[in-house]
Amino acid sequence: MRTVLWIERLRLAILSTTHLPPLDPDAPVTLATPSVLPLDVSPEEIHTPDEPWVGAFIAGLSGWTLDAFDFFLVVLSLTVIGKEFGQDVKHMTLALTATLALRPVGAFFFGGISDRFGRRIPMIVNLCLFAIVELVTGFAHSFVMFLCIRAVFGVVMGGQWGVGVSLAMEKVPTRYRGVLSGLLQQGYSIGFLLAAAAYFLIEPKYGWRPLFYLGSLPALAAAGFVALRVRESEVWRLTKHSSFAGLGRALASHWKLFVYFTVFMMAMHMSSHGTQDLYPTFLEKDWGIVGKQKAALTAISMVGAILGGLSIGWISDRVGRRWAMIGALVGAIASIPLWAFAHTLPLLVLGAVLMQFCVQGAWGVVPAHVAELSPDSVRGTLPGLGNQVGVLLSSVVVYLEAGFAKGRTYAGSMSMTAAMVFCLAIVLTLVGREKKAQVFGSREDVGAGASE
Repeated sequence: MRTVLWIERLRLAILSTTHLPPLDPDAPVTLATPSVLPLDVSPEEIHTPDEPWVGAFIAGLSGWTLDAFDFFLVVLSLTVIGKEFGQDVKHMTLALTATLALRPVGAFFFGGISDRFGRRIPMIVNLCLFAIVELVTGFAHSFVMFLCIRAVFGVVMGGQWGVGVSLAMEKVPTRYRGVLSGLLQQGYSIGFLLAAAAYFLIEPKYGWRPLFYLGSLPALAAAGFVALRVRESEVWRLTKHSSFAGLGRALASHWKLFVYFTVFMMAMHMSSHGTQDLYPTFLEKDWGIVGKQKAALTAISMVGAILGGLSIGWISDRVGRRWAMIGALVGAIASIPLWAFAHTLPLLVLGAVLMQFCVQGAWGVVPAHVAELSPDSVRGTLPGLGNQVGVLLSSVVVYLEAGFAKGRTYAGSMSMTAAMVFCLAIVLTLVGREKKAQVFGSREDVGAGASE
């Protein structure tokens, strides 16, 4: 492979000599220094069919699925855990708040390490910490201890998405980046389905604690898989920083992109949480659906989310990231009447599936979109940090919905909120840029880290 590349380079060099300026015999002879790529590596080499990408993609999908699995275990078990610790639901939600508040810290910490020392090391450390947090959660003996553990989990969860997305998207074939992005993002929905299944099979017989023992072994297995079977990102090798000071300067130079990522991700999270978080309450208050039926209907909607992520991601590889997302969000607006105001149970189920198909379909494009917009040398930090700060800002959407619900139905409140956040997401998607099928490792910042 390298021999063929060198022969091709020699041929191009010979052909291009007719365009060289006249030689000055008195000029000093100097050796040229490559400003973009090392002589032995080209952008095309990074993305050859022989580049092993499946392992990196599985690692990213596994990490995000495990994070969602743990998070939804807490959501589903919140009342049961509260009874054991003598806390009401209001106080128990502090555990979710603690997780949410610490996610930006994890994104900054693990993202910085990934841009400085590589993607594999922080991913392995993150998965090992996840296994420890899972196990310790099951042994929590007080509410304060449980709260502290969930805060630590926030750091772990915040660090997983950015590192996993950067490793996976830098390795997957460019032509499949959209559809694989959709599958990667739907690790969140897969995690919910696994958590729901575990809750219904285990909690009634054995209580909530064994639920958290389940995630430890898969996380350790995933960490071992990354250590033994996943190769480091070639893009990172070309763009790595020689110091944290250089990384800090690179991040500061892209502050406008960070602001855009934060606001854009806030709107996307509002779209997701605005249609998911109070939906079980809507089923209970407006429809009288409770217990396992409520959880089952919510789980069915996640099937639509997975299909949407794959479908819209595939479409984005053909029509572009922004237009695919905008189309999905327009579809979400069109689904609001069926989603919120259906008159029969079958139509209600269909509305839930269509809504999550569209919302999570738009979300499925996000990993590929933000990875392509991010400069090579800060891809581990910038998208993840913008994502986690965005989700923190988006938490207000649930309070807006709850406030609008006073004096009216949840259907009216949720539909009004959903329409507003969908329009906001469409506008922010339109004003942003797009770099579909960007070849990573070929931009001007390649090699910048090594030259600092």
